Amino acid sequence: MHRKKSQPIRNKLDLTDKTQVRLLKKRLGLSETELTRIVDKTGNSIAAIAKEAALQRAKELPEPAPVPPAVIAAVALGEPSVTEPQVPAKPAS
Repeated sequence: MHRKKSQPIRNKLDLTDKTQVRLLKKRLGLSETELTRIVDKTGNSIAAIAKEAALQRAKELPEPAPVPPAVIAAVALGEPSVTEPQVPAKPAS
């Protein structure tokens, strides 16, 4: 006699289901320890896990590259630079 496997709840993570855990780790780019730490913190809601993973990635962003003083001076003087594209004026009709 075969038992029918129950349908999983789509918005909750079942940590005992290795397939769900593997797919969520791959989708969010997390390791096993990171995922378990987030689940301990937020619970098993997939939306909450994804939100917390995004917050952690945002905190780990590198510092922006420093802007050279020559570029700052050129912008302050109003000189056009190479990085600013010149947009032609629209012809009047």
